[in-house]
Amino acid sequence: GLASCGGGGGGGTGFIGPVTAPPTAGTTPAAPTAQEACAGISGMSIPASMIGKPTSGAIVQSATFVATDAKDNNNGEYCAVTGIIVPATAGAPTMEFQVNLPTQWNERALHMGGGGYDGTLVTGLGPYVSQPNGTPNALKQGYVTLGGDGGHKGAVFDGTFALNDEALLNYGQLSVKKVHDVAMAIIQKRYGAKPRRFYFIGGSQGGHEGLDAAARYAADYDGVIANYPAYNLSLLQQASLYVGRALYDNGGAGWINDNKRKLLVNAVYAACDSLDGLTDGIIGNIQACNAAFNINTVKATLRCPGGTDAGDSCLSDAQINAVDKISSPYDLGFPIAGQQVFARWPLLEGGDFSFFGAGSALGFAPVPTSAATPPADALLYTIGAAHARYFVAKDPLLNPLTYEPANFKARLQELGGITEVTQQSLEAFRARGGKLILTHGTTDGLISPHNTEDYYNLQVTQFGQPAVDSFIRFFTIPGFDHGSGRYNLGYDGLAVLSNWVENGQAPDTIASVDNNAADPAAARSRPMCRWPLWPRFTGAAGTESNASSYTCTAS
Repeated sequence: GLASCGGGGGGGTGFIGPVTAPPTAGTTPAAPTAQEACAGISGMSIPASMIGKPTSGAIVQSATFVATDAKDNNNGEYCAVTGIIVPATAGAPTMEFQVNLPTQWNERALHMGGGGYDGTLVTGLGPYVSQPNGTPNALKQGYVTLGGDGGHKGAVFDGTFALNDEALLNYGQLSVKKVHDVAMAIIQKRYGAKPRRFYFIGGSQGGHEGLDAAARYAADYDGVIANYPAYNLSLLQQASLYVGRALYDNGGAGWINDNKRKLLVNAVYAACDSLDGLTDGIIGNIQACNAAFNINTVKATLRCPGGTDAGDSCLSDAQINAVDKISSPYDLGFPIAGQQVFARWPLLEGGDFSFFGAGSALGFAPVPTSAATPPADALLYTIGAAHARYFVAKDPLLNPLTYEPANFKARLQELGGITEVTQQSLEAFRARGGKLILTHGTTDGLISPHNTEDYYNLQVTQFGQPAVDSFIRFFTIPGFDHGSGRYNLGYDGLAVLSNWVENGQAPDTIASVDNNAADPAAARSRPMCRWPLWPRFTGAAGTESNASSYTCTAS
């Protein structure tokens, strides 16, 4: 129909004479303006039959036309469509969605992922994960952008929704598909056509959702970027709780206060910072760092005399034991979705384990306070405790310090089929020409970078290196934590991904900038190296801020 005219002018639509003349009887009426087309979406009902997973249909609650010159709008002219997806089962929460329809559409769509335990609407109006500061958003570039809330409302690590089976399933794997299919119905109504390309970009839980998009819904997506993905939520949160237990068990004997945390972190940097050719507060050569500074170094250089706590200038044996647990692989004792061991955390590799300006991964109190008062508790403990209470035991009163995963083996393995993408094959995605970019920062203390290495290695085991190279590229970024860090990654991922999908240009080394810079034009740049390569400084003095002064190397 006429919607396919996309709000263009009236010329060439069957008018006799000049466009301004009133139409004579029998001619085609003018195509609706973009504003009229937007208004026509309001109140739209999408039947359950158009959504590929169980729902009771979806309802558009608002369709708002946003002019280019609207206040605080830097996304060009578009139509913001919001609504709800009605649950399949009574008592389950509704799922909120937003789809933004640019008047100047480039025939592409970008689905943006959530974070944490979801619970907040991803509007699609801002930058995608790790987009360089000061660059035009996807919507401004002409992409339809879309997102959802994961299927419930709640704070970032509020796990209470998991007590509801449908909400848990939505979070684990279905929300991606439901929001995608609703968006497709809305896109077709607005433009009279499907997108030529459909992309997904997310980080953390959004990275998990990106892997869901690729592995579970391969027919729907042409390209995916999964940044620091939480693809194995259950094992990750058992390991997170294990970190908390290392700090809090035995009356908090292993607790590492903030001064001791800084003591340890400073010792790591003193030993490892220069190993990449430059002393700049970023550790690039992780392998050399592992040799130069490890748990034996901690014992030899930071142990309190006699091993008992003697203040902030040293670590007691109990605290060193906690450091050892955190920086070693965690073996659950049985597999979840085929994976039994969670990789070490980068505590001795440059991770400083302080987050978001307030909470600390290692906590502010030697014993847990209560679930209601993060971030006083260790952040990893808080997240793991919520998972144990609401996902696993379904008991809000569970004491996470006495919880034993082995007692919940059957439930944890059941969760493996609900919230994990570990064993979901990417074969269909590869076969249809899909492309996947994985990224992870080397100092991430919320999801270990070595966890993504494990995922990548799983794909190499399944497909072989040449086949993996044809559709997956994995990049590690020194100094980048979990969405922030000493080097706060910014890279033009959407351009890199679309260029690979549409022009066959596989990314090898990607240009990146430090999003910490107040002025994007003055930001330092570094190459993103394909794992296991890393950027060695090979430039002259005074060129430390230029990506061209670094060489991706294996040694």
